[in-house]
Formats: sequence, C-alpha cells, structure tokens
Amino acid sequence: MGLPDRTSDFKYIVETHQEKVRNICFRFVNNHEDTDDLAQEVFVQVYESLGHFRKESELTTWIYRIAVNESLDFLRRKKRKKRFAYLISLVGIDENKQGTVPAAAENPQRELENNERKEILIRAIGKLPEAQQTAITLSKIEGFRNKEIASVMGISLSAVEALIHRAKKNLHKLLYHYFRE
Repeated sequence: MGLPDRTSDFKYIVETHQEKVRNICFRFVNNHEDTDDLAQEVFVQVYESLGHFRKESELTTWIYRIAVNESLDFLRRKKRKKRFAYLISLVGIDENKQGTVPAAAENPQRELENNERKEILIRAIGKLPEAQQTAITLSKIEGFRNKEIASVMGISLSAVEALIHRAKKNLHKLLYHYFRE
C-alpha cells in the first residue's frame, strides 16, 4: 500500500487497521478501557508521523509496530506505577480493576475453567522477557507469520524463531505444574 494523502485517507487507514490494532493492544494489556486508549494513541501517533513514513516497510507493518511499541510502553509505565501501589491503595483507588464483558455461556462451569486457564496463560506470558512476550503474542494469539513479526519487531527471521522457541520453553516451565494437575 502506498503512502496515502495525510488528511483524506487517514479515515480509511483507521477503518482498515482499527480492529487489528485494538487486538494487538488488548493482547498486551488485557483490559478493554486501556485498549481503547492505546488504540487511540496509536492512531494519533500514526497521524502525526505519517509525513515521516519512509516506506522502508509496508504501511501496515509500520502501524502494527507502533501498536506493539505503545503497548509495551504502557506496560512499562504500569509497572512503574505498581511500585507505588501502596500509596494508591491508601486513597482507595483500584487501578487493577478490569472491565470485563460477561459472555453468554451454554456451560458456565466450562466457561469459568476456560477463563481461568486463559488468565493463567496471560499472566504467564506477562512474565516472559519483553521480546519473547511480543513474539509469542504476535505469533500465537494474533496469528502473524514469522516474517511479519520480524518486520514489526525489526529483527531477523531467525531471531523471531528463536524468541518463539524460548517463549514456548519458558511458558512450559511456568505452566507445567498448573496443567499437570
């Protein structure tokens, strides 16, 4: 896709990439409200930087790289805030409260178990080193091909393959006891 006219095609860019950007952000932050804020920040950054886009990669790759970077920056800021969580709890603010949308379930017990497994997996992915977390999220959750991941992350294909392999190995270690039972 060529570089669009900054103003007239920006709406098209948002409409075309909004869902994928939101999915990427959500996979990192696991919170709908934060996802909406992050997706908005991504598109603000895209709009402000569109004139500087150098066409060294596909426009979609560039946008997804911004989404990943914004998500990782958000998580870094959130970790810094957690260091001062005791101060926040003193004034009664709960930052970790997540908005969840209840799903209609045919089998509530199975849904509960699946949600528990999903939460455990998301927490385990969150414990991985940042590069492994990014690679495994883009690969296994978002369905990116390794070549696309390499482009988004700005690394070689073999580096992506190594990151995914190490992420799987680390997830196995983190989750072995839970799933063995």
